[in-house]
Amino acid sequence: MVTTMASYLDQLEVSARPNTVADAELTLRLFAHRVTATDPECVAVAGIGRVHIEDFKRWLAARPGQNAKGLSTTTIRHRLSTMRTFFERIMEWEYDDAPARLLIYSSDFPALDEPLPKFLDDPTASKFMATLAVDPNLRRRLMVELLARTGIRVGELGGLEDDAMVRYDGVDRLRIPVGKLHNDRHVPLLPMLVDLIVDYKALRGPSRSGHLLERDDGGPFDRRTVHRYVAAVAKRAGVGHVHPHQLRHTLATQSINRGMSLEAIAALLGHRSMDMTLTYARISDRTVAEAYFKVTEAVEAQYYGLSGAAAPQAGGPGAQSVNDHNRLLANGRCTRPALLGCAFESVCERCGFFETGPQFLTILKRQRKHADERGQSDRRQLFDGLIEGVADAQ
Repeated sequence: MVTTMASYLDQLEVSARPNTVADAELTLRLFAHRVTATDPECVAVAGIGRVHIEDFKRWLAARPGQNAKGLSTTTIRHRLSTMRTFFERIMEWEYDDAPARLLIYSSDFPALDEPLPKFLDDPTASKFMATLAVDPNLRRRLMVELLARTGIRVGELGGLEDDAMVRYDGVDRLRIPVGKLHNDRHVPLLPMLVDLIVDYKALRGPSRSGHLLERDDGGPFDRRTVHRYVAAVAKRAGVGHVHPHQLRHTLATQSINRGMSLEAIAALLGHRSMDMTLTYARISDRTVAEAYFKVTEAVEAQYYGLSGAAAPQAGGPGAQSVNDHNRLLANGRCTRPALLGCAFESVCERCGFFETGPQFLTILKRQRKHADERGQSDRRQLFDGLIEGVADAQ
């Protein structure tokens, strides 16, 4: 048994990251220990049967974890998944000591809860960021600002190279190194982040490690230090404990609530699967409500049109007429349902409820010129798109 497991780990080292190999080794050790403790005569993987798997499941469920509740469901599923992968691969690789059939099935995995990612609501995030803006430690402020404004992971933050900031197509970007999902990416940088990086590098001097962020002794930052930095800002802001990954969740939630597409959010966060990004669609309550009311009002208007009945009027026992709530803006109109409040009056053109038309072309072109004169390329592109949309519709 030990020889087969050692041979498997040797092969795993060729294609997997060190942490993955170490985790697989721990799981195999736990399993082998349990099997030999309950059945000393079982010394080969080929001799393992369902009775050993079922005993291992019960043993995992009864083991103490970090709290009195025992191991988490996620940990138990992970251990069983690692063992199932082990059995599958040695069978595929035709090991002499492989079992005759697969021993772990999908039904063996305990049901996994799907809690929503924890994020900061707008008032809490505002307090946190206002406190961060006056942090006297430039390096600490830069680290937490990067986490909050780019959505990078803690491991990616520590892996940023000294030349990670690049500029092309007139936009400053941050090159995120290959990380958790084996992919790298570029994320746009706000001007204030560019200024912070420039100021920090001037204060720091030449990098001794080749990394952008390093300790006073030139070494890399560990996760605990980053966690302490974030927690310290949260404590000063009086918003309770904040975990670094909550800043990533907060950015994604704010983005989707302000009209950013799921595809753009996936690219920003480095998601390989849209399933990962769709999680944020579940927590964007405002976006879901807006989409629901927008569609519902259109359906209601169709019902009344087909039946010949009059649509409910404002103040009556029902919704407003579909067009009653449209609010005229300087360069378009807001189609947000009257039942929904709006806390983002300054971002109308980027909102999904913003509509414009040929009657607003003059002001749109004037605003595009205003953005162009001030070198605001993102704003210029926004009005380019609106003007092109009007032209295409004519």
